[in-house]
Amino acid sequence: MTPSSKRTVWPGLAVVLIGAALLTGCTQDSRDLEQYIAEIHERPGSGIEPIPTLVPHEPYRYPGHTRSPFDSSVIAQPELAAAEGQPGDAELDPDRPREFLEGFPLDSLRMVGSLEQHGVRFALVRTPDRGIQRVTEGNYMGQNHGEIVEITPTRIHLVEVVPDAFGGHVERESSLALTD
Repeated sequence: MTPSSKRTVWPGLAVVLIGAALLTGCTQDSRDLEQYIAEIHERPGSGIEPIPTLVPHEPYRYPGHTRSPFDSSVIAQPELAAAEGQPGDAELDPDRPREFLEGFPLDSLRMVGSLEQHGVRFALVRTPDRGIQRVTEGNYMGQNHGEIVEITPTRIHLVEVVPDAFGGHVERESSLALTD
């Protein structure tokens, strides 16, 4: 053997000797474990609990309830529909240009103040992107065609046009309160 080949054999031999030493440490006396397993196997098995008997359910009929649960008139609210089961008749103007605040849901807008100039009251509205917009009566805001009908020092009153359950549209009053 050459001196250089002796140097490459020693690291490999060292790894093998260390591995053998570690493996000898892993061999333990496991007689106590084997004895415990034998004891477990000698124990008598326990029975499985029987399935509980189910008492049949007796239905109860409520007296005086003969209306069908699938009746669509139950869905309609009297104040929203012109006639029960009929679509609302609120009109939308498809040619009206959309205003900036109509791009935001009404619950994401915040009234942060009001002011008055030359007898006209304005409200200051904060958008979700932290911008401030000035609005007055007749402006629109929210995604349901909400027209501002009144501005007080603490509240903006709107009339929204929302779809009803029968394919039409109805008017709904809404408001936005002053927040701190």
